Amino acid sequence: MAIVVDIENTSESDEVPPSSLMRRWISAALTPHLKDAELCVRIVDDGEMIDLNGRFRNKPYATNVLSFPADLPDVVDIPLLGDIAICAAVVNREAREQHKTSEAHWAHMLVHGCLHLLGYDHQNDSDAEEMEAMEAALLASLGFPDPYQNAVPANGSTRVQLK
Repeated sequence: MAIVVDIENTSESDEVPPSSLMRRWISAALTPHLKDAELCVRIVDDGEMIDLNGRFRNKPYATNVLSFPADLPDVVDIPLLGDIAICAAVVNREAREQHKTSEAHWAHMLVHGCLHLLGYDHQNDSDAEEMEAMEAALLASLGFPDPYQNAVPANGSTRVQLK
């Protein structure tokens, strides 16, 4: 088998990267960890992301990316990794605000979402540093700059916060 990615674009944005690029970025993030995986990426607009973020995180606003790891019983032998929801409007706005190319930020958000599906998080500083280092290395392997270097934080802190 391989890394199988189903991409559902329900967004009205015309600033969504081609599916072939998104699959490449996702494969780069997952291949060091898994030989076989299946996941779905759903590209949504603000309204759907507000609903998802409200229902699953009790945060009533649109965020950039959410990951939903599959929770299958051990007896089910399929490589279903989970789902990623990504809000096109938020990602494109953040790219502009952070002075990044749209492609670089999309790649970052998809890599970030994949690492969450693999069990990584950023709930404390040490976990955040580990995850950010992995993201930077993966993005560098894809030809993108470190997303945490020279980034413009939205909240005035020295660290870019991913919602």
